[in-house]
Amino acid sequence: QDGADWIINGAKMWITNGNLAHIAIVWAQTGDGIQGFIVPTDSAGFKAQEIHKKMSLRASVTSALFFDNVRVPDSARLPNVKGLKGPLGCLTQARYGITWGPIGAAQACLREVLDYTAERILFGRPLASNQAIQLKLADMARRITTAQLLSLQLGRLKDAGKMQPTQVSLAKWNNCRMAIDIARQCRDILGGAGITTEHSAIRHALNLESVITYEGTETVHELVGGRELTGINAF
Repeated sequence: QDGADWIINGAKMWITNGNLAHIAIVWAQTGDGIQGFIVPTDSAGFKAQEIHKKMSLRASVTSALFFDNVRVPDSARLPNVKGLKGPLGCLTQARYGITWGPIGAAQACLREVLDYTAERILFGRPLASNQAIQLKLADMARRITTAQLLSLQLGRLKDAGKMQPTQVSLAKWNNCRMAIDIARQCRDILGGAGITTEHSAIRHALNLESVITYEGTETVHELVGGRELTGINAF
């Protein structure tokens, strides 16, 4: 803090739309704990650098943000929250939304292989007539339906004001793992063509590598579950 202003220094990578946004919500360590600030991206000392050479979420702009003595007035400080409760509360809500996204990716992959296996003729009959294929398709449907029900119940708890962070971690972990496994399996069913842009499974698989990582990695959510079960924080 500098008089009536605040001076922010630091950096943060992997920020979606960092090169496009007009403001950044910044959580910074202060002498009075962690506090949030609204920082216009045209502020002196602010720089956003786009991250290139990505193999995942290529349609999305991802950036590194740099703060070099960025000065903001006290009016830019978020007044009603201090500590990790603010940023973690935002993460809980974002993670809930993320539980739904992978379901759509998995559904798209399943729809694609349903069409493909019905049309792909091997040894005089459609690929879908093989038991091994049907077993895989049925299992995909089971896992998608389970994920849908999990997110649906989570939404009901959210509407009732009863949603707990550990429940969100469980759903984020489960649904991302479900989707990335299905995308990879669908890629396998598509054979060599599955690695081409003619089909979408490989695109979903690559994008899900990011989804399973951002907003808390799979390992983080496993540890959240472990803490809930044992009462011991192993972070």
